Amino acid sequence: MSTDAEYWFCLKHHTVEGVEGCPNKDRLGPYPTEAEAARALEKAAERTEAWDDDPAWNDDAEDK
Repeated sequence: MSTDAEYWFCLKHHTVEGVEGCPNKDRLGPYPTEAEAARALEKAAERTEAWDDDPAWNDDAEDK
């Protein structure tokens, strides 16, 4: 296996794909390993939660 392999997580089919998969608009990646691509939705949820809890980010601030 090549060390240059890339994998994507297909949002349409909920599967890990190689280079010749669905269009990029329908997938997350690239990831260096199949295992990391398989965790794409979990990783996205973790990042969203971290951003939601970031005290430096304040969606509710009113313009003065």
